[in-house]
Amino acid sequence: MNLLFEFLPLVLFLGAFFYKGIYFALVVLMVAMPIGLLIKYVRTQTFDKMYFWSTVFLLVAGALTLYFRNPLFLYWKPTVFYWVVATVFLGSFWVGDQPLVQRFFGLVQGMPLGKITRAQWNKLNIVWVLFFVAAGLLNIFVAYNFSQETWVKFKVFGLMALTFVFMLLQTIWIANLIGDDSSEELEQ
Repeated sequence: MNLLFEFLPLVLFLGAFFYKGIYFALVVLMVAMPIGLLIKYVRTQTFDKMYFWSTVFLLVAGALTLYFRNPLFLYWKPTVFYWVVATVFLGSFWVGDQPLVQRFFGLVQGMPLGKITRAQWNKLNIVWVLFFVAAGLLNIFVAYNFSQETWVKFKVFGLMALTFVFMLLQTIWIANLIGDDSSEELEQ
């Protein structure tokens, strides 16, 4: 259900873009994301930090885009957001007692993560940093080298698909580190 609240505003953005263009689509997105955030909060009584900060970044970039009538602010929003997330992951080496990726996977109930060493968590955290830096670079490459329509499709489908595949690969890697003997523990 949470994925619905994250994906629905993007689908609305895409539909609005093809209906009436980038500025109309941006207004739709700027309305839909805070509503999605509010609905998620009412349902769970907690804010999804990534979704919250993505909404904040969108509102700032969206306001600048609309004020200046220049979509470059919107094009840069995913890149800046990804690079801030990469910086937070990198900074987690010095803030807190665990890399951020370890804290993130630690939220998954029932996963016996104790078999993963600190060095392995550190490597995984660096991989996440590199992913977010690369995703930001790829976004800005598409924005500057392809049509606006191509960028919109890439933003809605490409970046989401890349992130999904990346997270799936990380989950598989962690499952392999945990080993086959822990699968019995997970089933209980």
